Amino acid sequence: MDRRSAFAQIATAGTVLAGIPSIASADGAVSSATINRARGLYGDRIAALKDAVAAGDFKAIAEEKNAFILFNSGAYPTNKAKKNAAIAQTNEIFKAIRSGDKAAVKSAYDAYMAANEIRPLPEINSNVGQGYSSEFDFRSRTKAGAIYVR
Repeated sequence: MDRRSAFAQIATAGTVLAGIPSIASADGAVSSATINRARGLYGDRIAALKDAVAAGDFKAIAEEKNAFILFNSGAYPTNKAKKNAAIAQTNEIFKAIRSGDKAAVKSAYDAYMAANEIRPLPEINSNVGQGYSSEFDFRSRTKAGAIYVR
């Protein structure tokens, strides 16, 4: 094998390897910011169900099932024990809804809210403070999204 054919084989191998897509090794963008975003967006939607739970409006709670699912996966992306506990509590809420028991729904909802430390976003107006600093912030389109504009 002469030098020319050796370099041709090396170049061909390099081209083939460059054409193979690399293995994805992303972490799923898990950071304190994404956890806070999930807690803020989906936690606020869950907290807003307080009146529906008190009134026994099962349809309104069922319509927000995705908020529970997204909260559980977003707030606890790496803590499997807390995530599994939150999923079990979510299942208790929807089990009570299927049985039609208002008291059980309220009890399961209150337990879920307390265990996961869910609180609604604060209502901020631009005279009191600033809620966000760019439109990329999750609070920009919520009641916590006041910004001072001159």
